[in-house]
Amino acid sequence: MRFEATCIESIAAVLPEEVWTSAQIEERLAPLYERLKLPFGRLELMTGIRARRVWPRGTRPSAASAAAGRAALEKSGLKAGQVELFIHCAVSRDMLEPATASFAHRAIGLPPQAQIFDVSNACLGFLNGLAIAGSMIESGQIQCALVASGENGRPLVENTLETLLSGNLGRNEIKPYFANLTIGSGAVAAVVCHRSLVAGRAHRLLGGVARSATRHGDLCQGDAAGSGSLAMQTDSEALLVAGVELARETWEQFQSSLGWTAASVDRFVGHQVGAAHRRAVYERLGLDLAKDFSTFETLGNMGSVSLPATLAAAVDAGAVREGDRVTLFGIGSGLSCMMLALEW
Repeated sequence: MRFEATCIESIAAVLPEEVWTSAQIEERLAPLYERLKLPFGRLELMTGIRARRVWPRGTRPSAASAAAGRAALEKSGLKAGQVELFIHCAVSRDMLEPATASFAHRAIGLPPQAQIFDVSNACLGFLNGLAIAGSMIESGQIQCALVASGENGRPLVENTLETLLSGNLGRNEIKPYFANLTIGSGAVAAVVCHRSLVAGRAHRLLGGVARSATRHGDLCQGDAAGSGSLAMQTDSEALLVAGVELARETWEQFQSSLGWTAASVDRFVGHQVGAAHRRAVYERLGLDLAKDFSTFETLGNMGSVSLPATLAAAVDAGAVREGDRVTLFGIGSGLSCMMLALEW
């Protein structure tokens, strides 16, 4: 995919105030740890995640998505009335019907002429949303879109803690649940528009590539577990191997399609899973880890929010500056991988 006139006009993340440290989670799991003689501190040691954020109990994904949408519009030179497309891109949804986008659209105060819908693709949803918005801008259907995602990982983590403490699970049986304890909550949104609407520096979305490896679709699966709770099980080791190989294939395609190389990229921003995942990806793709920008240490894995929220943090921190070439890359359950090229 190639884009000539698509820009990210503004981007903003909104984070919950409540913090759950990995140490606090392990304190809640003390009976399990003591019964199985597990060493305390293993959660942070294995993942590199010290903490994650959680929304107050009962927070709807649409409310989180709307908060980020309002924040992105506040940073934007464009008005809510100019938005012609709104996409909610999270794994988390208020309900099956109507689209979560409908609730967030109302809460943000977007105009009635704005087309709305949800896009769901595990942790890649936001990147898919950017690509869809860019395609509609390039085709002349719209000039301005708002892409947002609000993830609420609290129900999943709480349900996982309950499952681990209520059952008589052994060491091998707890493994599929371990990845759930890395999940955090957050929200992010971006105003995406035609460059003719941008006042000042245009942060151009240049293009990207995508690949799928759906033979690995059973390695990480989540679903509703009844009574509003969520359940997810992950073969973390197999998922890491398969995901890294898919990333390698996608990176080769990206370089061929965009003409970029590892040396020509100023900053890499990837989906935030943990320390082992980051190390494996950078080593396999032959990338310079010094060009990475990460947030997983304090925010955990926020699903579709992680990558764009990390981009927003990198911009705010001055780690992404005007003129920088930025590669966004994510790997999501399914499996699917997408890489996008930005000229900031």
